[in-house]
Amino acid sequence: MTEKSPALVEPPEGYTEWLAGLKSKVYAAQQRAALAVNTEMLQLYWQIGREIRTRQEAQGWGRKITERLSHDLRSAFPDMKGFSRTNLDYMRSFADAWPEEAISQQAVGKLPWGHNLVLLTKLKSTADRLSYADAASRHGWSRNVLTIQIERRVLERQGKAITNFDTTIPAPDSDLARESLKDPYRLDFLGLGEEAEERAVEDALIEHVTEFLLELGAGFAFVGRQVHLEVGGDDFWLDLLFYQVKLHRYVVIELKADRFKPEHLGQLGFYMTAVDRQLRDPATDGNTIGLLLCKSKNEVVAEYALEDNSKPLGIAEYRLVESLPEPLQTALPTIEQIERELGTST
Repeated sequence: MTEKSPALVEPPEGYTEWLAGLKSKVYAAQQRAALAVNTEMLQLYWQIGREIRTRQEAQGWGRKITERLSHDLRSAFPDMKGFSRTNLDYMRSFADAWPEEAISQQAVGKLPWGHNLVLLTKLKSTADRLSYADAASRHGWSRNVLTIQIERRVLERQGKAITNFDTTIPAPDSDLARESLKDPYRLDFLGLGEEAEERAVEDALIEHVTEFLLELGAGFAFVGRQVHLEVGGDDFWLDLLFYQVKLHRYVVIELKADRFKPEHLGQLGFYMTAVDRQLRDPATDGNTIGLLLCKSKNEVVAEYALEDNSKPLGIAEYRLVESLPEPLQTALPTIEQIERELGTST
């Protein structure tokens, strides 16, 4: 008689849950092992970089020593990658940028070498590098996404929108809500000129919704465009509706292709009330947030307009054409250059 395969035998009660728990432990162990290997490699690179710097400074060895060292290390360790002259120069820069304890105690030690190269080549200050390293670690940014976020100055714009969240959203959600908005929003990926009208911007945002979600930031989910709501027998359409997963709140985004006017908030507030009454689940969702995106604003007028408003609102500008300052463009390597270096050096 042929025995049944173990996979076909009916498992005992509780087995499925037990197996799921074991799988979680295996996955966690794999992640810890990968992190440990990455940290060891970063520490090795840091030590090599420090040795190069020490020898060059103390004994007057020139830059050509890295070319000789690259040849000798490759010969000694033919199965190991990462010993190109370019990568050895990066190791020295890595050692110059961080104290050794940063590798084990800060977010840079959790990121792959490729991510660290982006931090080194795209950012000059330690504070900026730490901020982007922490964000990349928390949000799981790939190397390409990290590069894009740095080039778009995402963290520098984060939390800059004018809001009334301190008085309309209880702490600590008020801080999280404020940090979830930017100013200005860079929409240059739409390929539109500054004179584009509201509907053209809206159409392009939907066509490029993936890029727009990346610009909005972590936690935003797209719900719909021109969302229909019926109020008292009349029809209304919301420009754009999102849901902020971390805040558990709907976010109504209204576009205005002109300068901010206080009366713009009346229409947006009406839409927020409609969403609260018709879409929001009081058991799980907080009150809806409104974000007014306009081409320009007078900040004092915007602050006045929000001061006595009881609804959680934010006002920010959007930019359809944006470029890096010329000195920064010429000083930084392109992503293609970094990719070429990574492809041959790591």
